[in-house]
Parts: sequence; structure tokens; C-alpha cells
Amino acid sequence: MAKNSNMDENQIVIQMKDIVKKFGDFTANDHINLTVHKGEVHAILGENGAGKSTLMNVLYGMYRPTSGSIYVNGQEAIIDNPQKAISLGIGMVHQHFMLVQPFTVTENIILGMEPMNGITVDLKSAREKIIELSEKYNLMVDPDAKIEDISVGMQQRVEILKVLYRGANILILDEPTASLTPQEIIDLMDIIHNLTKDGKSVILITHKLKEIKLAADNCSIIRRGKYIDTVNVEKTTEDELASMMVGRQVSFKVDKKPQTPGEVVLEVKDLHGKDYRGVEILKGLNLKVRRGEIVGLAGVDGNGQSQLIEIITGLSKAESGNVLMHGEDVVNKSPKYIFDKGITSIPEDRQKHGLVLPFTVSENLVLQNFGNEEFSNHGILDKKKIKNHATELIEKFDIRPVGSEDRPAGTLSGGNQQKVIIAREVTNNSDLLIAFNPTRGLDVGAIEFVHKYLVEQRNKNKAVLLVSFELSEIISLSDRIDVIFDGQIAGSINDGKFDEATLGYMMAGGKANE
Repeated sequence: MAKNSNMDENQIVIQMKDIVKKFGDFTANDHINLTVHKGEVHAILGENGAGKSTLMNVLYGMYRPTSGSIYVNGQEAIIDNPQKAISLGIGMVHQHFMLVQPFTVTENIILGMEPMNGITVDLKSAREKIIELSEKYNLMVDPDAKIEDISVGMQQRVEILKVLYRGANILILDEPTASLTPQEIIDLMDIIHNLTKDGKSVILITHKLKEIKLAADNCSIIRRGKYIDTVNVEKTTEDELASMMVGRQVSFKVDKKPQTPGEVVLEVKDLHGKDYRGVEILKGLNLKVRRGEIVGLAGVDGNGQSQLIEIITGLSKAESGNVLMHGEDVVNKSPKYIFDKGITSIPEDRQKHGLVLPFTVSENLVLQNFGNEEFSNHGILDKKKIKNHATELIEKFDIRPVGSEDRPAGTLSGGNQQKVIIAREVTNNSDLLIAFNPTRGLDVGAIEFVHKYLVEQRNKNKAVLLVSFELSEIISLSDRIDVIFDGQIAGSINDGKFDEATLGYMMAGGKANE
């Protein structure tokens, strides 16, 4: 992808000067500066909780800055609500989409800006404009599909179309690839290129260094709320970006010594299951995970990974087959029963299955164990012990902001929400840990940290099942890799000689050693 060719260095579209944003005594943004040019992709890089989303919420009018000034196309602007931002040509696509699930694509895009024909909504002209926009920027969507029936990648296109429909020339994309498949990420990079080619500017909040190198012209780094530097991406390495972000050297290599696996902890036999549409998606799947090993499950999204993990953890029912934990069949048992048998999980959807967002961080850290003697006395919760437990884990797992024990989990950044789940599940000390995309949405420093804890579980003779759409993560962490394709294990590689080409071939349905 060509970069810089569409960027006009003489035309500044956004300037944020000395932005300070405080929440009580906590300073989320501490005198941050940002300059964005016409036709530029400008990345904002920082650790989880560094203040990136807060800064962009200030630009979009979701928050008022405590101090500092904003200039749009050279004119100072008071942006005190999103409508003002939209009127200035600024649009934002949030990390967690804001779409009405039962509504169609067209209805979502025009919501709040419905074109009228007399007293009725002119859906026909709206639909035509949406098709015209989608063709212009290669944002192909079905205008008549319901949001609840389309993929995450398609929902993101709807969000982008929503801001373009409102006339945005400056698009803020907050962690846009956090929930996308590898192919959807490639498609998004093409869409970003189409937008800048048309003279639009894109501000890209992301933790993914490869994506910054691929798509961005310049990158501003924020660390713990403070502005560090703005660099030319082409002239900067991934290692340099990583160390600027976390303030130290980051190791991309997983330190893992060879060890011999023990007895089988989990065995899945001839498992059959259906997806939400009632279509069979698991077609006689077999899988084993032993003590002292990390088994990586590699595969393109949609081949049955979600249904497999939901059945193992009791969130979905199997049609037939067995899930044996230490030889006992736990298939179709309750999640509580399965947890008590020694299975814990870092779930695929942290907000849906991992946390109770209105509950405090302290409460979320004892969700499965609040009834234990350690945290309650004859059914009465010991809030002091629960809070002390949280304080210890917040420090150990670097959950930010420090002192967030009494904050609702929903107020933390996505990456710090993930750390809460990991802290809870790792300290549950169960025989089997299932980790589903455990580093999705995490910065490189946090990824290094999570990888260390997964290997530590394996070294403690626990069984670990890792499901990840990041092939590099699967390769670097796994002792054995099973490839899932069309609801079955298509092949297994356990000699440590993992390479992306062979795995990619198997993930597409090819057989090993053909």
C-alpha cells in the first residue's frame, strides 16, 4: 500500500494544543499535542489506559477538555458535543459499535438524520446514497440486511458509512481491527487507503505495530497520559515504536523451555454442535490437551472455534459427543459444574461473557469464588477481603488506573478489562485454562505479559488450550498445534517445526504433508 502520496503537509486539518483532561484527581491526558494533515493516516499509539481514547473523545466532543485548545482547519473550535464535531466534519467509529441490532443497515446509517418525503422517511433516496458511498470507497454492504445478521467486519463498514453519510472528512477509528479476522483487516486497510486517496484524513488508534507500519504516515506516542513524540512511520522500526510506547525494551520472543506433557486433562470425542442458525458446525471433532502443554487451535474464524469453546465451558449444548475432564463426561453440564471440575476460560467476548460491567473491579475478580470462605462468612460478603484481593491483583497484573478497585469494570479501557479477566482466571488455579484470543486489543507490553502467564501455567503442569486468530501467537506459544477446518481437526503438528505456509495451507482445507 502506497503511503504519503495523498498527504498534504501544508494543510493542517486538526491541531490539539496542550490538551489536559482530568477525572477528579486522575489526569488521563497531561498536556498532549497532536497535528493531523489532509489526506494523512495518523496513528495514535500507547499502552492500554494511556489516554488515547480519552484524547479522541475530547476531539469528538464526548468530553470537554479541562484545559487546552482545538483547531479545525485553522479555526479554533469549542467542541462540546458530538453534533458539533459532526458539523465540523469529524466522525468517530468507536471500538464497541453503536448499532441497533434489529434495525437494517440503511436504518442504522440514517438514524437521527432521516431524509423526509413529506411526513414519511425517504428510505429509497437514503438507500441510493448509501449504495453510492459504499461503491465509491469499496465499503460493500447489503443495505437491507439486519445488523444482527451480519459479521463484525460488515458492522464496522456500516459504522464507517454512518460517519461518511454525515459528511465526515476526518475519521477517528478507535481500535478498528480488535474484533476483525485477518482478511477483514486487509479489507479495512484498503478502505483506509481509499478514504485518504479521496483527501480524507484518518486518525487510527491501534496497538498493532504491523498495522501502523502498513497504513500510517505518522505516529504520535502517548505513555501514561503524557505526549512522548511524533515520528515518521517509514523511518521508524517496530522495536523503536514498542520501546517508546512502554518506556523499555520489549521482547517479542516467548521464553519457553521444552518439557514432556503429562496425562490427558481434557478429551473431546466425536463432538457435534450447531451454530445460532441451527446449522451443524462441529462435525465429529476430536481433541486432547495434556498437563504441561499449550495446545494451539489454529483456524480461520467461523470453522467452529466459538461453538467448541462454548460447549466445553457449558455456555452451549452439544448435539452429541463427549467432553471428558479427567475422564468424567461434563458435556451439557452447567457452567458452574464445569468450573468446579477444573476448567476456567478467558472468553472470546470479554464484555458479554467475561465481565459484569456495572460491577466493580473487586467484584469481577471474585465472580466465581465470592461464596468461598476466603471472601464470605456464612453467606455475608467480606468486602474488606475482596478489596484487598483486588488491590493485590491490580498491582501484580498492572491493571490501570491503579486504585481502580471500586470503579465499575465498564469504565476501564478494553485492554485493562482483559487484564481483569486474565488476573481472575489465572489465579483460579484450575487444571485447564482455555484462552480465546487472550491478547486481542492489548498493547505489545501487555501481550508480552499475558504470554508469560500462559507459559507459567504450562510450566506449573497445567493444561492450556489456546485459540487465537493471530497465527504468530499460536506458533510462538504452542507445544502442539491442531488445525480446525469445517468443524473438524484437519491435522496436528507437534514436532515444533511450525511454519505459517504449512499451517495456512491446512487452515484452507489442505492436508498436512501433501
